[in-house]
Amino acid sequence: MQSNNTRRGQRGITLLGFIIVMAVVGFFAYITIKLFPMYSEYYSVKSALKGLSAEAGVANMDPARIQDLFFRRLYISYSQNVKKEHVKIQRVDNGWQMTVQYEVRKPLVANLDVVGKFNVTQNLSRSGDTN
Repeated sequence: MQSNNTRRGQRGITLLGFIIVMAVVGFFAYITIKLFPMYSEYYSVKSALKGLSAEAGVANMDPARIQDLFFRRLYISYSQNVKKEHVKIQRVDNGWQMTVQYEVRKPLVANLDVVGKFNVTQNLSRSGDTN
């Protein structure tokens, strides 16, 4: 007959194991907190371009007006990293092609930075009226 002292089952995580798990989780949470604003801004840029492409008569507008409408949409979403020099508008067959290419650099730890390079292209070819 075996006594209870000789049989040992699993008891759970040790304090050292718990600290290691929390350090790993904390590290990934920190990275996520640093990266989330960059990607949030990227999706705001994509959304602004999609909304602009759905604008009636955008294919017949001049590039300055298109750029103004784009930056008004970005202003609503508090975008800070996209500047006018990052936006290129080119004439294509039935309208315009707008390209937004920019880079975001955020400090991570000490002298290490995280860099995000973003590039979005959208055709602006809607030329009809809103009837």
